[in-house]
Amino acid sequence: MVFDLDVLSSSVDTSVVTTPSLEQREGELCLTFFVPSGKKFALPAVGIREVISTIADRITPIPNASPLLLGTFNWRGQVIWVADLGQFLGDTVLVNTDRTEVSILVVEEQETVMGFAIYSVANTEWLNISSLTSAQGLSDSTLSFVKGGYVPGDQENEHLYLLDQVAILSSARWAS
Repeated sequence: MVFDLDVLSSSVDTSVVTTPSLEQREGELCLTFFVPSGKKFALPAVGIREVISTIADRITPIPNASPLLLGTFNWRGQVIWVADLGQFLGDTVLVNTDRTEVSILVVEEQETVMGFAIYSVANTEWLNISSLTSAQGLSDSTLSFVKGGYVPGDQENEHLYLLDQVAILSSARWAS
């Protein structure tokens, strides 16, 4: 910021300083994205370290690992697991690793870092956590990883589900 020091020495009244008003945002900033089946989910932006678009060859498959895991990925010198988030959440449509690029959300909670392969990133949105409704249209096994749902505006057929990344990262499903 550049200050004009002449203003301070002039006869202009400086006792009232106005600052440009910042647009008030309510709720929590979240990243919205799609899994391969077309369902729309969101994760709080504070837990997302990076969004990566990479070629599938950079994900190294690991034999005898959980079928939910696509393999490992070198993220900034750290080897992290990459999982098919849609499959983890119970979708039957798998991430297509034959595409030229795979989108990965690098998520961190405390010292646990993991990559979630998704279909595509949608947007960032401010979601009011207090206006969460029950998550409709999801399987019972998925509900334990969802904080709640939203029906954006007047679009009754479009649901957005806010995920609980702590529950996902600490899930026992990764061991199976």
